[in-house]
This record gives sequence, C-alpha cells and structure tokens, in this order.
Amino acid sequence: MSEKTGEYIISREKNIYEVVIGLEVHAQVLSNSKLFSSSPTKFGAEPNTQVSLVDAAFPGMLPVINEYCIKQAVKTGIGLKAKINNRSVFDRKNYFYADLPQGYQISQYKHPIVGEGIVILDMPYGQREIGIERLHLEQDAGKSIHDIDPGSTLVDLNRSGVALMEIVSKPDLRSPEEVNLYIKKLRSIMRYLGTCDGNMQEGSLRADVNVSVRKVGTDKLGTRCEIKNVNSIKFMQMAIEYEANRQVELLEEGNTVDQETRLFDTKKNQTRSMRSKEDAHDYRYFPDPDLLPLEFDDQFIEDIKKEIPELPDQKKNRFIEKFKLSPYEATILVSDMDTSKFFEKVIEKSDVKLSANWITGELFALLNDNNLEISESPISPENLSKLINLISDGTISGKIAKTIFEIMSKEDKDPNFIVEEKGLKQESDPKALEGLIQKVLDSNQDKVKEYKSGKDKLFGFFVGQVMKESKGKGNPQMINKILKEKLNG
Repeated sequence: MSEKTGEYIISREKNIYEVVIGLEVHAQVLSNSKLFSSSPTKFGAEPNTQVSLVDAAFPGMLPVINEYCIKQAVKTGIGLKAKINNRSVFDRKNYFYADLPQGYQISQYKHPIVGEGIVILDMPYGQREIGIERLHLEQDAGKSIHDIDPGSTLVDLNRSGVALMEIVSKPDLRSPEEVNLYIKKLRSIMRYLGTCDGNMQEGSLRADVNVSVRKVGTDKLGTRCEIKNVNSIKFMQMAIEYEANRQVELLEEGNTVDQETRLFDTKKNQTRSMRSKEDAHDYRYFPDPDLLPLEFDDQFIEDIKKEIPELPDQKKNRFIEKFKLSPYEATILVSDMDTSKFFEKVIEKSDVKLSANWITGELFALLNDNNLEISESPISPENLSKLINLISDGTISGKIAKTIFEIMSKEDKDPNFIVEEKGLKQESDPKALEGLIQKVLDSNQDKVKEYKSGKDKLFGFFVGQVMKESKGKGNPQMINKILKEKLNG
C-alpha cells in the first residue's frame, strides 16, 4: 500500500495496477420487532420461534410498515450527512431461495429512503471522504442450515423479515486498510445513533465487497466481482487482497475478468465462483402492490434531528479544542461510544492528558490482553480517576501506579485503600530524601569525582541508587532536584 495515498498497488513486470473497492453494507436495524410484522428480533432464540404469518408468507397476510424502523433509517441517514428523501417506494425483488418464503424480498430500488452522503476517514496520510450512494431499507431472508443433518437442509425463519439498512458506498475505497477504517467508522456512527449494534459475530453487520482492478493512470473502472456476505473485517481484507491479485493475474495472462458473484472461503483464504452477477433487470423489480409509497414531511425529519446525539467527528473536534488532545488521541477516544463515555467519566475529576495516556496505554493493553471490551473493564472509571489523582498530587509515582493498576485489574479496589494497605505512598519529604541521597553520595565518592570531572551520564546511576534505597517510593522529581543541587553545588 502506498504510504502517501493509501492506494493498494499491485506491480507486475510491465504494469502497475490499483484496486477499486465498493461496499454494500447490510446493517440490522436496532428494533424490537421486524420491518413489516410484530415478531421479535432477539438473537439466539430457538429456531422458528420468532415467526409470524407475515414472515412465513402465509396467503392473505399483508405487511404493515414498522414506523420505528423508518425513524432508525432516517436517523442513520442524518448521521451520514445524507439527503433524506421525503418519498420512497418499497419494491419486490424477485428471486427464489428455500429460506425466502415469499419468493421475493421487499426492498427499495429506484426510490430509496436515503440518498447521497459521506463518511470521513482519518488516515495516516490525511482525511478521506468516502461517498455514500444510497441507504435503503429491506427485509432479511431466513437462514439455511446445512451442518445439522447430512442429508437435509434445515430452514430457520427467525431472521425472515428482520429490518436491514443496506448502505451502498461509491467505488471510492482504494485499499483493505481503508475498508477496515470505513467499516469501523460506519459501525461507530450507528452505535452512537443507536440504530445498529454492529455485532458482526451475530450477523448484525455484514457486507458484499465489490472489487475491481485497473492500470494506474486510467479512469475507466475494471470489471467488478462481488464477494458475497462477508461477516468480518479481517475476512474482508483477506478477500480483497486475494481477489485483486486473482484479477491481475488474469489480465496479465491476456484473459478477461468475468463479472460474477463469488464467495470467500475462510479456510483456504481464497474466493471462489458462486454464480454470474445478476443485474437489476434479473430481479424484475416492481413496486410492491401491498405497500403504498412511503411519504413524510420535513417536520418528521426535523423532529428526528433533535434526537441526534454528538457524533464521533463532532466529539473528536470538541476533544481537540476543549481538552487540547492531539488528533490521534481524540480519534482513538471517540472511535467507540463506550470508550468516549469512559474517558469523559474519568476526566470529570482528573487531569485530562494523564487520563488519556492511561486509557490509551495501560487500560487498552489490559483489555487487549484479556480480549475485553471497555464496557467489561475490570477497572471502573471512578477508580482509574482516583489512581490518576494519586499520581497528579505526588502521593505515588508513575512506577508505583503501574503496580497498583495491576492489583486493581484483578480486584477493582479503591487505589487509596491499596496505597495504605501495601504501604506504597511515595516519599516526598525533602529531609528524608536528602538523607538517602547523602548516603548514596557518601558510598560512591569515586563516582561523584567522575561526575564532577565531566561524566554527566552518571547522573542516572545516582538516581537509580537513591530509588533503590527508597525501595522505589522516592519522588523522582524531588530526587532529581536535590541530586542536581548537591552534585553541582
């Protein structure tokens, strides 16, 4: 990948290729009921226990639009700085699968609920604007299960009719790394909004990845292949790398790339052909005769705007301006809503800069080592705040703080209690420290002479000896000050 532009470049003997990527993200609407029925949407329920007659497509059953799902889609569109369409139409997308009981999917085609928007990525080489083509609502299909009975395919209709937002990007992405940040940013926005939980393990967020390659310097897009239903960012990145190189090899051999739908085999780390890529006319779209066009006025949109919270980009700018954090620190702290809440709780009573350092350093390392989310942190923001205050007021040193932090990670105790219990209070009495320093100097007169003759690097030796004498409890700043006075006096 180019460090300056972020493009994923593939070089061969005579030609250099760039990769062009577009994503169709399927985000499950955070709602207690489905798009056109009152059936629940709870994950992990027993198969076929969350299915109404509408979801199972019994004859005579008519869909009724879930207004809450409409509001969630509009809210997401506002978060994407997108155009909200006052009029949209639900269409029938006709195809047959065993887990699609109607024989069609209710979706939106020509007239989606949300139009063009943008997602801003913070890349090492600067900001990138990724265009959003559209966001439309559609119902999910059921699930075919192949691994329970070797001779049968079982069907679970619990997901049938669950509301999805399909968020279609423009072909603006240029590398697996940009895809990684785009998905994370999209997920972050929706979590802040409360419109999708973004849980990829549960299927709440997945993507169809469109990949094509072209020679660097040309504007014409290459033939794209769609990699269907990828449910992990890591797999998306792996699939893009494999597919891009596969297409380049074909072109280098004088062959053409066929437009097709492919699947990513996670065990073999390769894509394989699934079927030829359908065009819109293959699905025979037409307006659903059971659903009137969806229409709402500007006041409906304005009322939803009032519910929009502070979003990641706004929060980032506030953290930079108000707390003087670096863009890098601010980006990390707002990337996840729970992280930003944790940070703001800590800094209510603690130094901002020190809090940011401890959260992005020690706390993140602890969470990563234990595969925990910040919402599962073994250390509460209140106790971390107290620990930081003990550093700020000189009660403990940074080194002692790390010892206390380790104790807190096993049992979330008040750090003040740990300091008293373990006798870890920092020695900051000038007279006591002066006595320790004098003892070290008296024991190392030869080193003192060497220091005074110009060997300045020995200063660190003296600091280390004093810290040893104080059993690590001496105030480092005060030790440095007194040592300098004695050695240079």
